[in-house]
Amino acid sequence: MSADHVVVLTTVDSEAASRTIAASAVEARLAACAQVVGPITSVFRWEDEVQTATEWRIECKTPADRAGALEEFLKVRHPYDLPEVVVLPITGGSARYLAWLVAETR
Repeated sequence: MSADHVVVLTTVDSEAASRTIAASAVEARLAACAQVVGPITSVFRWEDEVQTATEWRIECKTPADRAGALEEFLKVRHPYDLPEVVVLPITGGSARYLAWLVAETR
């Protein structure tokens, strides 16, 4: 299923970094809005060890045709060597909100 709108997720290691990245993505019109969620606890395997870290998740809403540019934007500004960037389809929602989402990224 192809979606016209997506949520692009990433996580970072500080609230300050999450706010800066969220604001810069919206300012660049790559996301209509970005929400910062956290702190959250992440458990993951890195360099052959299970690790636990406190992170903040950034949820960026954008049209699907802006997802690639947003991903590249995030990679350049991200503090991690291997940043998490996950794109999830939005399969429904308020037509007015989704139209606003597109308008704010043009």
